[in-house]
Amino acid sequence: MEKISKDLTAASSIPVILGILSKGESYGYEIIQEVKLLSSDRITWTDGMLYPVLHKLEKKGLISSQWKAGKNGRRRKYYQITKAGKKAQEQEIQQWKLINGMLNKLWKPHLT
Repeated sequence: MEKISKDLTAASSIPVILGILSKGESYGYEIIQEVKLLSSDRITWTDGMLYPVLHKLEKKGLISSQWKAGKNGRRRKYYQITKAGKKAQEQEIQQWKLINGMLNKLWKPHLT
C-alpha cells in the first residue's frame, strides 16, 4: 500500500495528536508509534515533524507537558490535552466530519 502524502499528513497532525492525547498522556516516541500503528504503517512521523506541532499546541494552551521518569526510569516529557484542547478537538472533529462528508458525496460514484 502507498504511503499517505506529506500534505495530508501535515494537515491531519493536530486532530491526530489531540485524539491520541485525549486517550491519556503520552510522550513523543509513543505518539509516533501510535500513529504508525493506527495507520497500519502508512503514516510515518519523524521527531522533526512531531515536536514543532507539539510545541505549537502547547503554546496555544491546547496541551501541557511535564517531565517524568518513565517505566524504565528514563526522564521523558509527557504531554496531556488541556480543557481548551478538548474544546479544540471537538471543533476539529466537526470540521473533519464536514470534509469527509463532502468527499464521500463527490466520490460516491467511484466508491460503489
